[in-house]
Amino acid sequence: MGTGVREMLLQAREKGYAVGSFSARYLTNIEPILQAAQNQQSPVIVQVSQKELKRYASDCATFAAQFRRCIGELGFKVPAALHLDHTKDLAIIGEAIAAGFDSVMIDASELPLEKNISRVKEVVRLAHERGVEVEAELGKISSNDLIETDSSTQLYTDPEEAGRFVQETGVDFLAVSVGTVHGAYGTRTPHIELERIREIRGRVSAPLVLHGASGVPAKLVQAAITIDGGGVSKINIATDLEEAFLRALKLESSITNADVCKLPAKALEMAHEAVACVAADKMEHYLLSSGKAV
Repeated sequence: MGTGVREMLLQAREKGYAVGSFSARYLTNIEPILQAAQNQQSPVIVQVSQKELKRYASDCATFAAQFRRCIGELGFKVPAALHLDHTKDLAIIGEAIAAGFDSVMIDASELPLEKNISRVKEVVRLAHERGVEVEAELGKISSNDLIETDSSTQLYTDPEEAGRFVQETGVDFLAVSVGTVHGAYGTRTPHIELERIREIRGRVSAPLVLHGASGVPAKLVQAAITIDGGGVSKINIATDLEEAFLRALKLESSITNADVCKLPAKALEMAHEAVACVAADKMEHYLLSSGKAV
């Protein structure tokens, strides 16, 4: 459907930027994310998670069809991929593979190491048979809003375990727990353990993924990207986008895709402009990916 994610991330690591993996959440937000990437000449990943599909009342096939439609209508010419984020259910992963997603994430991070490895190996086998790449997570990334995950605990990724994990599973890229959290930070101070990223990179050849980047200062994100030898190459961004969308609509809480379709066209246009503005800002000032599409 799109571009190989691993190849996108390897290029990003080599050239000192990261690819943004933006959670559209709403079907209509796929287009402004892609439009921002087109305008910024930035590689881009659009994603949705298992919990987001349920919360916003969508499914893999519908999400993939909307992604394809937007790619076609925009005459898209920069590298783009469609990714299934945090998912535990193998049936949904199967649906994403069948729908043509470029990559899927199996989140078995709450299982003991051996069981995590076993589950990821199973998904890698199924996905690779269809030419789909796989992301997994080692360690636990806590969440403040529980939209993407259901864990409020955090366990940092062990570098030695990471080396073994990638080697045994054959996973294409690895999400690491190094201090960030899902959702808004509130009173918590954003934190990234840069030295831990260095240690993991020293043992792992696969590209690294940073989840929970919303609300993290740009300088801290850039420090994680530009570590000598390559830092994180894929950065997930979700909360900042939805907050901009809802703020433009003067809404205080999430709505469903069906509710979005009932909104006045002018209001929705303004909300999409807000999403595109945030995405473009992330590409230019956080990810350092503007102008990197080749």
